[in-house]
Amino acid sequence: QVQLQVSGPGPVKPSQTLSLTCTVSGGSITTNHHASGWIRQPPGKGLEWMGVITKYGRITCSPSLQSRTSNSRNTSKTQFFLQLGSVTPEDTAVYSCYNSGGDWGEGTQVTVSS
Repeated sequence: QVQLQVSGPGPVKPSQTLSLTCTVSGGSITTNHHASGWIRQPPGKGLEWMGVITKYGRITCSPSLQSRTSNSRNTSKTQFFLQLGSVTPEDTAVYSCYNSGGDWGEGTQVTVSS
C-alpha cells in the first residue's frame, strides 16, 4: 500500500523559500497512478491546488503560483518536492501531498511570520 509523508520546515520568514518533501513508501511516485501533487489550505479558507507532476515528469502549476513555485522529484521516484519562493504571511497554510490514486499525506502546518 502506497503511503505519503510530508515533511516541511515549520516556521518560515517572509521573503524566504519554503521547501517541502513528500516521501513515498510502499511503492514509488508512479505506482498505480499517473500524477502526484500538492495542495494547501490557509486558515479559514478552502483547499487550494498548487501543482502536479506526472509519472512522465510533466509539471503543471497553478497559474496564481507558477511564477514562484518549483516542482521536482528525485531520480528514484520515491520523493517529490515543492519549493515556494518569496513567501508572505498569506502563504501560511496546511500543506499536503497527494497522488491520483487517492493517497494523501498528512498535512504539515507552515507558518510564515517574522
